Parts: sequence; structure tokens; C-alpha cells
Amino acid sequence: MKQDTKIVNAGRSAKWTNGVVNPAVTRASTVVFNTVAEMNNAVANRHNQTMVYGRRGTTTSFAFSDAMTELEGGAGCALYPSGTAAITNAILAFVKQGDHILMVDSAYEPTRDYCDKILAKMGVSTTYYDPMVGADIEALIQDNTCLIFLESPGSITMEVQDVPTISAIAHKHDCIVMLDNTWGAGINFKPFDYGVDVSIQAATKYIVGHSDVMLGTATAVEKYWPQLRDYSYLMGQCTSPDDLYLALRGIRTLGIRLKQHQKSATKVAQWLQERPEVAKILHPAFESCPGHEFFKRDFEGSNGLFSFVLNCGNKEALTAFLDGLHHFKMGYSWGGFESLILGITNVNAIRSATTFDCEFPLIRLHIGLEDVDDLIEDLSKGFERFNQVLANS
Repeated sequence: MKQDTKIVNAGRSAKWTNGVVNPAVTRASTVVFNTVAEMNNAVANRHNQTMVYGRRGTTTSFAFSDAMTELEGGAGCALYPSGTAAITNAILAFVKQGDHILMVDSAYEPTRDYCDKILAKMGVSTTYYDPMVGADIEALIQDNTCLIFLESPGSITMEVQDVPTISAIAHKHDCIVMLDNTWGAGINFKPFDYGVDVSIQAATKYIVGHSDVMLGTATAVEKYWPQLRDYSYLMGQCTSPDDLYLALRGIRTLGIRLKQHQKSATKVAQWLQERPEVAKILHPAFESCPGHEFFKRDFEGSNGLFSFVLNCGNKEALTAFLDGLHHFKMGYSWGGFESLILGITNVNAIRSATTFDCEFPLIRLHIGLEDVDDLIEDLSKGFERFNQVLANS
């Protein structure tokens, strides 16, 4: 099936839909059995999408897991109550005391906090690496390195990593490759075609698409799927069937939403590129973004999330820019239908292995589904306020 057809049909096996269009919402804690044989059979088939106990899943969660596996590939998909839970539990499933991991320096800030505050306490050490390291990652691999974590593009600064090169070197040293693939959304980047072993998403974002559900996924290749599945269960990870129903609904429009996000974001980025206040566009589809060549080689499209760096400004001017916006609201998430904005004055506060060249504020945008001309007008008025503060300072 072509991708758009797959998006419509993923997870809609007849065993989950029972003759209707959408899988039903099956809420359950206790699953009851009438005979010993029936109960024993269910337990024996607990890894084959058989209902045994609510925490192991219901038909709703099985349908969503199937859908994500069909979209991303791999052998199976584990579900979590948030994207952060997916990241932390996926890592925890494969590390032990005394291990060492390599973490990309541009990672989502809670991922870094988890490494520094939780894994370190458990005796797992972390080395942060330059997202543009490429083949030089080999020099950072230690005898006890078990896992290399990528995020491509990176949070905030949007570097696109050379995933296949890093994956090939990791496997040469028997290291697991994990990728935060939230930006790729499972359809714009196919992780398992490029050597990734575990692909993680904050399904909160583009999968759900409506800013009303917290949800995480981790999809694994056959070699690592049983361990990821079993350890996630042992750590008590489970999700609400009502939330999963909304995520399944979100999947149906994922392709068309991403195309519109991409179209609008590209137009806004092109407009920003001509603004005198803008030093650099950090959008993977633009040549000014680090790793643009890997985006062109490996990705099938973009979306609504990108950043840009200002060539002037201070906290007061940035505040004036942000406070008067009408269509853009400030928020830490993205991937919904609404436009969001985030202003950052010290990018290097959340880095340790590299220094990002950013003397003036950086602004991250998520371009939603509003009329793009309205969004540009909103940003234009923001620049007027920004420049007025600078002129008076």
C-alpha cells in the first residue's frame, strides 16, 4: 500500500473493528475466564495480543500498537503514558549498572535530565556527543558502551544527524541504536531503513495531533522487541484506551496534516529568511540548517516545527515580541493544530559537549493549521514591537 492508504488502514484489522469502521474503546482492568483451560490458554498467548489483564492491553491498545508498527516498521510497539515515559523506559529496558551510553547533545531537555539525575544514580554513565559527529562517533565508544541515543532533528536547534553512519558503527560495536523520531512522526523518516533498533515518539504531538492527549510509543526491531515489551510491562507501563482511541483517530489525518504543516511552515520560513532581524533559519529543509544534506537524503518530508536565530535583541525586546502575539501562543509542546512559539535566550544552558553559535535569542515556532498569511502578519507585528524596544534601549 502507498503511504496515504496505509495511514487510513493501519490498525484496522477485522479482529479489532468487528465489522465497524473504527476499533472500539475497550476499557478493562480484570479479564475473566470461565475455565482453567481458557485462562491457561490466555496466559500462554499473552504476547500474541490476547487479553489477560488490563495492564497488558485491550483490543484498543492492540489496534494502536499494530497501527504504529505498520507505519514505522519493526516487530512491535510498546505504549506509554507520555513521550518522556517512552524515552526513559526504553533506555531503562536495556541498561544495567556499570553501563555507558552515548547521548546526543541536542536532545530533548528531560532526556538529558534523566541521564544526569536518574541513570547516574543507578551507576549508568553518559557521554554527550556532537549531533554532527557522524563517523567520528566511533572514537567515543567505550568497552562498556551499550546504547547510542539519537534525536534527529534535535530539539530547539534542529540538527539532522547522519543516522545510517552512526547506526552502522554502533552495530559494529554491538551497541543498540535508539532514536527519538517524534519530528519524523513515523512517516517522514523510516527509522528501520537506516539502522535504528528502537524508534521512540511522543505520540502526544503529531500522532494525536489535537493537543489533548499525553502518549508515548517505542517500536523495536525483532531482536529487541521481546525485551522492550517485557521490561515495559514489568515497569508498569500502560495507557488509557480512551486516549488510544483519540490517537487512532489522529493517525487517519496524519498525512494530510503534515503536508499542510509543511506547506505553511515553508512559507513562513521563507518570509523570515528575508527579515533583517533574522540571522539563520534552522529548518531541516533549508540549506542553513546543520545536516540539511542528510534531510535531503533520508527524509520524505518536513512538518511545522523549526527555529530561527536573531541577529540582534535582548530579553526585553524578545518579551515585547512574544507578549503581543495573537495567533501564536507560548507553550512547550508542538504537533497540534495550533501555532506555538518559544523564545530562548541561552541555548547553551542545555548543552555540555558542544557550543551552539547563538549570540542573540533563538525562537522556535510550530506552524499550525491557521491561514498562513494571518500567522505572518502576527509575526510582522511582533517584529515591530521588537524593533521599537531596541530603538528605545
